[in-house]
Amino acid sequence: MKHIFMAMIIVVLSNALAAPRGLAASDQPASSPTTLARPGAGGAKCPGLYVQDGVLMKDGRPYRGVGINYYSAFNRVLHDPADTSYRQGLASLRSAGVPFIRFSSNGFWPAEWKLYMKDRGQFFSRLDAFVREAEGLGIGLVPSLFWQFSTPPDLVGEPMDQWGNPDSKTHAFMREYVRAVVTRYLDSPAIWAWEFGNEFRLQVDLPGQDKGVPAAVPQLGTPATRSPRDKMQRSAVECAQREFARLVRQIDPYRVLVTGDSSPRCSAYHLHTKGAWDRDTPAQWAAMLLRDNPDPYDSISIHIYPEADREFFEPRASLPDLLRVCQDVAAAAGKPLFVGEFGASRELGADRAKQYVVGMLDAIVDLRIPLAALWVYDLPMQDDSYNVTPANDRSWMLDAIGQANRRVQGSASSMPVATRPASR
Repeated sequence: MKHIFMAMIIVVLSNALAAPRGLAASDQPASSPTTLARPGAGGAKCPGLYVQDGVLMKDGRPYRGVGINYYSAFNRVLHDPADTSYRQGLASLRSAGVPFIRFSSNGFWPAEWKLYMKDRGQFFSRLDAFVREAEGLGIGLVPSLFWQFSTPPDLVGEPMDQWGNPDSKTHAFMREYVRAVVTRYLDSPAIWAWEFGNEFRLQVDLPGQDKGVPAAVPQLGTPATRSPRDKMQRSAVECAQREFARLVRQIDPYRVLVTGDSSPRCSAYHLHTKGAWDRDTPAQWAAMLLRDNPDPYDSISIHIYPEADREFFEPRASLPDLLRVCQDVAAAAGKPLFVGEFGASRELGADRAKQYVVGMLDAIVDLRIPLAALWVYDLPMQDDSYNVTPANDRSWMLDAIGQANRRVQGSASSMPVATRPASR
C-alpha cells in the first residue's frame, strides 16, 4: 500500500511543485524593516525556529522535538490577573522534558478579548510576564494569534466574508494585532514560530448553507444571528492567511510560519471541486495538503487523531502510512512537517489511548518528523476527554513525550535556556 501511495504522490508533487504556489515574486516584500541578519550570515542567529534548505533549524543545527498544546496557558490570566498558574505549568513541563508549547495568544470568544480592546498596556504587561517566564525556563512558544476564525470579524462588526477583503476592518484589526505582537517579541528567544489560527480550513467547502457558519453566542460577544455572508469560503481563508503571512514576513523574515490548519478532510479535493463527500485519492489529498500550506508558509501543518486510519484513501491508510505520506509531501516541498495536534480521548479507553499515543510517538520519532505537539495540557474543561496533567491518570503521556525527546535529541537537558528580554 505504501508503494501505491508514493507512486501517486510523486506524480502530484511533480506537477504541484512545478507551478508557482502562494505569493508571486512581485508580491513578496522587497525588504524587511528589521535589523536581523539572515541566519548564518555574519554569525547571526534567528532567535527561534527557521527553515534552511528544507530543514527545520534552531541555533544553527537541525532540530526535532515533541511538545504539547497548552491552549489556555496565557488566556487564563486574561480572565484573572492573579491566575499565574502557567508558571507552575511551564516549570512542570520543563521538568518532564517538554521543550515547547502551542497556545492561544488571546481569548476564544470576542468577550475574551476585552482586555486587549480596553487596556492594551495591561494586556501586554501580562503577556510580557508570560513570555519572560518561558524565556527563563527555556520553553519554546508557538503562539496561535487568531485561534477562533469568527472572532476578529465579530470584534469589528463585520461578517465572515470580510476575511476575503484586504481593505476590510477585519483585516485592519488583524494587521494591528500582528504588528503589535510580532514587533514586541521579535527578539525573544522564547518565540519559536508564528501561527495564524486554528483549523480555519475545516470550515470551507462544506455543502449546505448552515455548514461553515460560526455559532451565534451573543452573551460571549457574537452577533445574535448569522447571515449567508457568514459562511466561510475558501477564497476568504486563503486571502486572510496570505495577508497574515505577508505582514509577518515584513517584520520577521526568518521564524517558521504555520497556518495552524488540520489535515485536509478525507474528501477535501472532491468537496472543493464538486461539493461532494467522495473519498480523495492519495494524490488528490496531497495536492490539497500543499494548497492548504502555501508559500510563504515554510511548514506543513496537520492535526491528526484516532480513527484517521479509517478515513483516508482506498485502500485505507494506517496512521503510520498517513504520517509517512504527509512527511513525504512536506519533504518534497522543502517544508518541515508540524503535527500541531495529536491525542487520544478517554472515550477510547485507557489501553487504546496508550496504544495510540505511544504508536504516534514511535512513528514521529522513526519517521524523523521535525515537530509535533500532543493535545492537551492542563485544560480542565476537557477533564473527561483529552486533559493531561502531572497529577491525573494520563500523566504517563508527559513521560512518553520526554522519552521521545530523549530519543531524538540525546537528552532533555539539551534544551536551551533563554537569556534575552521578553520585549523590545
